[in-house]
Amino acid sequence: MTVQTFQGFLLTRNWRDTRGGIELEYWFATDSDPLCVMVRGERSVFFLEQDELGQAGNLLETESGVEVKPVNLRDFRLAPVAGIYCRSYRQARRLADTLRGLGLNPLEADINPADRFLMERFVTGSAVLHGETRQLGRHILMDNPALKAGEYRPALKVVSCDIETAMEGLQLYSIGVHGVAAGHQTRRVFMVGAGAEQDFVQTCSSQEEALQAFLDWLEEYDPDVLIGWNVVNFDIWYLQRLADQLGRRLVLGRDRRAVHWRELDDDGERRTAQCPGRVILDGIELLRAAFYRFESFALDNVAKELLGEGKLLHGSGRGEEITVLFQQDKTRLADYNLRDCELVSEIFAHTAMLDFAIARTVMTGLNIDRMGGSVASFDNLYLPRLHRQGYVAPNASTDHTASPGGFVLDSTPGLYDHVLVLDFKSLYPSIIRTFCIDPLGLALGTGQESGGDLVPGNTVEGFLEARFARQGHILPQLIEQLWLQRDAAKQAGDAPLSQAIKIIMNSFYGVLGTPGCRFFDTRLASSITLRGHQILNRTRDYIERAGHRVIYGDTDSVFVWIQEAQNDSQAVAAGKELEVDLNSWWRQTIQTEFGLDSVLEVEFETHYQRFLMPTVRGSDKGSKKRYAGVVATAQGKQLVFKGLENVRTDWTRLAREFQEELYRRIFMHEPFEDYVRELT
Repeated sequence: MTVQTFQGFLLTRNWRDTRGGIELEYWFATDSDPLCVMVRGERSVFFLEQDELGQAGNLLETESGVEVKPVNLRDFRLAPVAGIYCRSYRQARRLADTLRGLGLNPLEADINPADRFLMERFVTGSAVLHGETRQLGRHILMDNPALKAGEYRPALKVVSCDIETAMEGLQLYSIGVHGVAAGHQTRRVFMVGAGAEQDFVQTCSSQEEALQAFLDWLEEYDPDVLIGWNVVNFDIWYLQRLADQLGRRLVLGRDRRAVHWRELDDDGERRTAQCPGRVILDGIELLRAAFYRFESFALDNVAKELLGEGKLLHGSGRGEEITVLFQQDKTRLADYNLRDCELVSEIFAHTAMLDFAIARTVMTGLNIDRMGGSVASFDNLYLPRLHRQGYVAPNASTDHTASPGGFVLDSTPGLYDHVLVLDFKSLYPSIIRTFCIDPLGLALGTGQESGGDLVPGNTVEGFLEARFARQGHILPQLIEQLWLQRDAAKQAGDAPLSQAIKIIMNSFYGVLGTPGCRFFDTRLASSITLRGHQILNRTRDYIERAGHRVIYGDTDSVFVWIQEAQNDSQAVAAGKELEVDLNSWWRQTIQTEFGLDSVLEVEFETHYQRFLMPTVRGSDKGSKKRYAGVVATAQGKQLVFKGLENVRTDWTRLAREFQEELYRRIFMHEPFEDYVRELT
């Protein structure tokens, strides 16, 4: 054995109970071989109020392998807690359930040991690992290393894969793969049956031989990531069913480890596939996570929109055509199969999706293949900081009272010249920072009722009788840190990281308003949204006192009609002046009323040269979240639509094109009556 230090990026994590304690397994990508890290002899821990230990005493004393230890921590009732350490995670979960049955309240019993181990070391994606190693085939094994957070960014080895099959039954035709590593392109199609003429085709005598050839190739090529289009719920799931039919394991993981499946819905239609040491990423899910929008997420449509080219076969009869090609022209089928793989590779490269996925993992600590997970990412970021402050987290509340949503001002319908949009930059994160809104801060701020030492002068008043501690909170500083990191990412031109941070920051309000979150409290979410309502109303009042007219407002934006503007330059000057004046006024107002430094920031975002706020159908009332306008860009005048029919895929293309052309003519002062007559 040799002692080495590695920089690694986390690919997969797992845990298992053993007789010697809990065993944690982590796979990392490194600059050399893949690294498998084994941490042995761990224990699972949860917490219990010290006052409840007496009632739980007999149970804890008779349970083998359980140790009760004093810890310097308190819960959100500001009561001291003890740590309950168990030899296995299953034992900890069972014991916690029994304690709940006794009317007690075990805390943080749901955090699995593989997550807790990383979380408490602030490891979110990248790590520095130091310890004894040995080479085991294609990977390196490291036992019980020293591990700490790192800043390593990997160059992951990626393969795009796609299968072609019969439309019914389990009949595999071919498996295509495409990868680029170290500037070298790999192209391969494993075809059932002879007939294809290309050099990249490997002819196989049966489905089983094709599957085995693919698995052997995967072991040899050894990618970190498999990508595809609906790759988990179609391609990999199809191969799993085929493997089951053949009576064999689908060994897609490193070291020829099998796939582990987990269903995500009751119907079993959506599932995840985990492979030790290797990640499977679906292009559709990843684009959605990055807030891409397409009329259709079909590969052909997305490729045409992003790349300007599509699949080699088109149309609704493509399935039957694939079968005909398999029977009559395997050369064309191989080209088609490989081209689908190449399109996915090109889409990932064009959108920098892998960079986004890596950045998201680095920021949240979630596995790179986990989509969604806002609550889990909040836990990863918040819990270790909470523990350092001397507190443990509560369990999810049974109170599911909804908090108010974003505020929408009534609109004034009409066709306008010179409408400005003034937008509060990241309003909800700014409110959290400015008004000290924080789960721990709420517990401390209201804690005087149960023996805490804070007085009203040391707190900030929220809504629904909430009070937040001015000191000792966590979330405002966490958002400030993320904010600075995003600014740095923007300056460095790191768009994927900037986008990942933006999504994380904007998710915090939603998490705090989600009953499934352990920190859910109606007072938290309401103190954000109701403060937003107040800010929007008072902003409108200020603007109208300045002599302008607010014709609409939505959550974090106000739409201002500059009635006196005679041209674009006057309207733009008015927008810049309002931006400066509003920011100054809000700083003074918040300092005067709360004694706080404001980080609210108003931006003059858009100048609509012409703007239409329509009415609700069958009414003279103005609509909400539906409008259109024209703005000047470097490429000329551009139409902008929000919520109208031309951006809705449930309307026909003709109806959408008609509306867009009609609005264009109206905005550009062009005749439109004859156009309407021609199409109606």
